Amino acid sequence: MQGDSLFEQFVAERADALLRFGYVLTGNPHDAADLVQEALVRLRGAWERVRGQRDPEGYVRTTMTRLHINTWRIRKREHVTATPPDRAHVDTPYEGSPLWDALSKLPRRQRAVLVLRYYEQLTDAEIAGVLGVSQGTVRSQAFRALGKLRGDLPALVENMGYLA
Repeated sequence: MQGDSLFEQFVAERADALLRFGYVLTGNPHDAADLVQEALVRLRGAWERVRGQRDPEGYVRTTMTRLHINTWRIRKREHVTATPPDRAHVDTPYEGSPLWDALSKLPRRQRAVLVLRYYEQLTDAEIAGVLGVSQGTVRSQAFRALGKLRGDLPALVENMGYLA
């Protein structure tokens, strides 16, 4: 029974943060909730093994990222959002930011690398583990993504009303 209470405690403490992470990945509160639920179902099945060997939150985030990548492969569509929610439910995600428009044009893996690196503050090794790629691939995807964003920088600055 103690395993059940530890699992429930983990879910109660980390559900909102996991939902925000799902929202950053999907850009849609409904898809984010589905990701969290599916990942927590999988965590529950592996709870005894996971809690004894590694960080349960890392397991859930990795599962969520992989589920989302599989969804890309199936649906070939996504909805990108500018900011993650501060609370569990968001009615209408903000769109239209010039920066977010530029991010939405990046290939999915490059965007995922940037989200994991700069929003989740994961190391290259952790990102490689989450995405199932090498650290070199993580670095090259980040380099390419940042290069594309730098190329869009003059238009972003002009659209945002800043003086260059």
